[in-house]
Amino acid sequence: MAYLEPSEFVTKMVDAGESKIYMSSKDTLIRAFMAGAILGLAAIFAITVIIKTGSPILGSVLFPVGFIMLYLMKFDLLTGVFTLVPLALLDKRPGVTTGQVLRNWGLTFIGNFGGAMTTAFMMAFILTYGFSVDGGAIAEKVSSIGESRTLGYKEHGAGGWFTILIRGMLCNWMVSMGVVGAMISTSAGSKMAAMWMPIMLFFFMGFEHSIVNMFLFPFSMIMGGEFTIADYLIWNEIPTVLGNLIGGLFLVGLPLYYTHVRTSPERKVANSMKPASTAV
Repeated sequence: MAYLEPSEFVTKMVDAGESKIYMSSKDTLIRAFMAGAILGLAAIFAITVIIKTGSPILGSVLFPVGFIMLYLMKFDLLTGVFTLVPLALLDKRPGVTTGQVLRNWGLTFIGNFGGAMTTAFMMAFILTYGFSVDGGAIAEKVSSIGESRTLGYKEHGAGGWFTILIRGMLCNWMVSMGVVGAMISTSAGSKMAAMWMPIMLFFFMGFEHSIVNMFLFPFSMIMGGEFTIADYLIWNEIPTVLGNLIGGLFLVGLPLYYTHVRTSPERKVANSMKPASTAV
């Protein structure tokens, strides 16, 4: 394993953020679409494993395969660009402006949502044979998840809304650690190992990931979940997106950048006199 020092891989983070600013709209949308589609498929795969085996931990252990696939293909998630792209702005890279950062976030959001919705429709279609039969245990499970993670939060009012926000923060703390972890090595196997651990943690703990939710909640509504689009947006997607932004940027991107790129001068410590040796 070729290990990179923090000062090296944090510089790679800034470079990656800059490259996303200069990426064409077409490439940004395609990469985001594919990321959303793959992550949606990984989510329904993990849920299927949990239903068929009765083991939530096994589903959580297997869920990261989707994240690893999309990362190795250089597809982009909104959660990742929340962490990386602002660093290029802070580093004053040429041509990187606040407007360009927001453009990248907006295009990535649209692409992720389109990909996640496409996978949601395809999975709903095959589970119901073209919407002609009931979706079975998987549909029932996903519907209940959608209801509990919208209406369940709504019952608690402001406390529920801020619970989602904090779960979103914790989620992208871990997801962004996976993104950064993949940069510490040039070995594919080591990259996968570094990504696996934090992604497994966030899924098992039930933290809120905005792109997973772009798949999960529309799929839940198609499968009969009894909540509205407004419930989904206000009581899940919006606070989740905000939490993901705060968690990725303030718990991963900025701490690494300010301690490994914009380091402060070393402290000057007065030289202390060595005690003279005592002859016996």
